[in-house]
Amino acid sequence: MTKKNRTWILRTVLIIGTIVSLYFVPWPIVKFWLTPLPDSIREQVNKADDYGFDGIIVYVDTKGEKPEYYTSGYQNKESKSPVDPNSLFKIASIDKLYTAVAVTKLVDSGQLSLDSTLAAYYPELEDRIENADRITIRMLVKHRSGIPNFTNTENFWMNPPENSQQALERILDLPAEFDPDEEYEYSNTNYLLLSNLIEKVTGSSKFDYIKYEILDPLGLKNTFGSLNDIDIDRVLSGYYVGVKEDIKTTNYGSMLATAEDVGIFLRALNDGSLFDGEEQEIYSSLYKYNHTGLIPGYQSIARYHKDIDTVIIQFTNTTNFEGYNWNLSEIMYNRILKIVRK
Repeated sequence: MTKKNRTWILRTVLIIGTIVSLYFVPWPIVKFWLTPLPDSIREQVNKADDYGFDGIIVYVDTKGEKPEYYTSGYQNKESKSPVDPNSLFKIASIDKLYTAVAVTKLVDSGQLSLDSTLAAYYPELEDRIENADRITIRMLVKHRSGIPNFTNTENFWMNPPENSQQALERILDLPAEFDPDEEYEYSNTNYLLLSNLIEKVTGSSKFDYIKYEILDPLGLKNTFGSLNDIDIDRVLSGYYVGVKEDIKTTNYGSMLATAEDVGIFLRALNDGSLFDGEEQEIYSSLYKYNHTGLIPGYQSIARYHKDIDTVIIQFTNTTNFEGYNWNLSEIMYNRILKIVRK
């Protein structure tokens, strides 16, 4: 083979490789990365439809300034009604922050022990959850238990359980993902068990305890335990790409709240005003101070930014677990954050 032929073959291979690699580039993400940043949050939020979101709510609370609300899109696509900034939203895994605070307060009051095992509180699970005699409450809070995640079980989202017991039954007798405290793996089962434990220790529902210890002291009246507790008309409609119907009535067991309520809670969590005594020290050893949430039809981002003393809450009501939907919500959020920092 001549040198000229080898050069031609090499160039051809490189061209083919480039074409193939370009096929796998996430172009929707690249497009919004490269788009010039607008001058205002309002302009950015108004682009929600371009990102594939039917509706969006953004709440911005900078210390010393009046909180601001931004919305675009539809409260309900069928009626074409505009998004109400005071809508209730399924906050999904953001509720783990509330659960972690509740556990912290029970530990500080001596009602729970972080170093006691799952089997000590639930002897009936010792032979149903692997390593239950070695998994501590601390490991549950920190996602270091190795217990399988019930939302990863087959057809969970298509056929959701009707209650916490049915959800728990999905992982009983399954092998552990890893030995206790050897790794980190996010598992909703950890917080299902913690929620049940809060109820077992307090003798009331987890939400009643959260309301008494967290919501009432902060004056939060627009946070609720489930769909069963509210007027469904207050809930922002939720949509899944490819499904025409509004899925807001589907109950996955999520707490609901307004963006303002989540923002007030998040600031109190981060500035320490939510805690008494040694509670903040305990909490800091257990869990994080920001969170995201994702269930069909609802994705949320709740973060406090210390450098600018600002809380930003973002709710978007369109999801697609198989596409770039979540990435685009993060891009939307990060662009809003850049504008705030400017």
